[in-house]
Amino acid sequence: AAAAKAPVKKNPKVANVSVQLEMKALWDEFNQLGTEMIVTKAGRRMFPTFQVKIFGMDPMADYMLLMDFVPVDDKRYRQVTYAFHSSSWLVAGKADPATPGRVHYHPDSPAKGAQWMKQIVSFDKLKLTNNLLDDNGHIILNSMHRYQPRFHVVYVDPRKDSEKYAEENFKTFVFEETRFTAVTAYQNHRITQLKIASNPFAKGFRDCDPEDWPRNHRPGALPLMSAFARSRNPVSSPAHQNGTEKGESCSSR
Repeated sequence: AAAAKAPVKKNPKVANVSVQLEMKALWDEFNQLGTEMIVTKAGRRMFPTFQVKIFGMDPMADYMLLMDFVPVDDKRYRQVTYAFHSSSWLVAGKADPATPGRVHYHPDSPAKGAQWMKQIVSFDKLKLTNNLLDDNGHIILNSMHRYQPRFHVVYVDPRKDSEKYAEENFKTFVFEETRFTAVTAYQNHRITQLKIASNPFAKGFRDCDPEDWPRNHRPGALPLMSAFARSRNPVSSPAHQNGTEKGESCSSR
């Protein structure tokens, strides 16, 4: 059998980076119920919003921050409701064909490590859509499928041949409590109640975000895209875990 590929030795600019998930207690609460995220044709923002605190960057180095979403498995789900409003997810069949693997760049990218570390980083501009023909740069997901968000810290390497080092210049963080099922309408009434109770902007769940963030074309995007594309297997597969740093959970506040 072929020997397993050795993990790539990471650049010191990213090797020492650590990340803390904000609002962890709220994410845990949703996760215990089975988090659902609405997808619409126009694009819908996530709630809870993915927010992190970052440590260990080189304050003077440039970094890009980005997210992508990978399937948790190769299945499609359906919600079954029982008496007394209890419900559960059942496997409905094999997953639909994979959606285009898009990456969302934080709009402040690139920026110095000092800027990223001085405040909480929020991905509040990221939107989820089920429109396969979307041309707004939103993240395209299949409804009734489960996804794992991934957070990537990318060092902007000033070397002319930086594409050769793409694999070692980024570090990935996975917080399992942020997994969710993409839906076009909430399936579990307890998720609806928790979203209303904890989201100050939940006005009948109308999409009140007419502005769309522009498509981002950032330096170094092409080699990064190819590096991420090789790791977009379902989370359960060994390939996904290679070179992936699981996010450290902070104590709930």
